[in-house]
Amino acid sequence: MTSTAPPRLAGSRPGGARSMTLSWALWTAGFLAFPLAGLAGTGVVGRVDGPVAALLGGTVTGLVVGAGQALMARRRLPALRWITATAVGMGVGLLLGATAVSYGTTLRELAVQGALTGLVVGPAQALALHGRTGRRLRWTWAAAAPLLWALGWAVTTVGGIDVEAQYTVFGAYGAITYSALAGLLVIRIPPRSGAEPPLTS
Repeated sequence: MTSTAPPRLAGSRPGGARSMTLSWALWTAGFLAFPLAGLAGTGVVGRVDGPVAALLGGTVTGLVVGAGQALMARRRLPALRWITATAVGMGVGLLLGATAVSYGTTLRELAVQGALTGLVVGPAQALALHGRTGRRLRWTWAAAAPLLWALGWAVTTVGGIDVEAQYTVFGAYGAITYSALAGLLVIRIPPRSGAEPPLTS
């Protein structure tokens, strides 16, 4: 009797699609790090209404965001480098973005602030990716970051969050939007060598 099972594609791994979906879902669930990070940043500096508050608040917020992302990425990210890059990138990026819009909180101002923050965070995180990550994916991550950070602030503002309080990072609405879209890139980052056991059928 001949088998009627469909041929397996060369190089395919059983459960690969399910594993990627799980990785995306876990990363997306990590959006909760953003409101927690915002609380931490606000707790340290209060309103982002000056350069010191922007730099320090952004750095503290980036530490928490980076730690949450590294935790939820299923060891696809080098934790220490990623956390450091996110903290430094957010500190410098928020300083650049908030200063450029004079700490304003209109939809347009916050979108510009987010884009400039992402312009620093994206390349910093791209450089922090481990050595098995392809150059194209690094460039894509860096290029996507300004758009995703601007979108995060735009969604938060349209969602009715009191952005006039001058938070260090966008709220839950923007965070889940950012995380869901960024997750489509995260699942393309190959696991670090020895980080995950091989999938079995």
